[in-house]
Amino acid sequence: MTTFTLNLYDVRQSQTIDDVAVFVGEDASGSFGLKAHHARFMTSLITGLSRFRRQDDDWQYLALAGGVLYFHNNELSISTRHFLVGSDFERISELLKQQIEQEEESLGSIRLSLQKMEQSMLTKLWNLRRRNE
Repeated sequence: MTTFTLNLYDVRQSQTIDDVAVFVGEDASGSFGLKAHHARFMTSLITGLSRFRRQDDDWQYLALAGGVLYFHNNELSISTRHFLVGSDFERISELLKQQIEQEEESLGSIRLSLQKMEQSMLTKLWNLRRRNE
């Protein structure tokens, strides 16, 4: 059985997995599968679980917060904000959910801070304008 290499990248880590026989992912059009020597392929993955199987091994799950997938020269590269790899479907699903919730909380704080900064700038500009009139 021929295999390919899977390269995973996120903001904190990278991982290379050799001897991958098949990859199953999902984009906006639905599920798809890739095997060794597939034609050049690129797509945007949705947030959720993908899976892959190494030669003569069980399925491994790949939890992703969306991402860009690119297959070329028998290498599959995936770039995403976060990824988790494991064989326990339930555990990996829960960890992805927790990471996304933490990210949403953090983004909410950033948005609030930006809104306050914007309001302060508008107030200063308004006061400057009033002085110049």
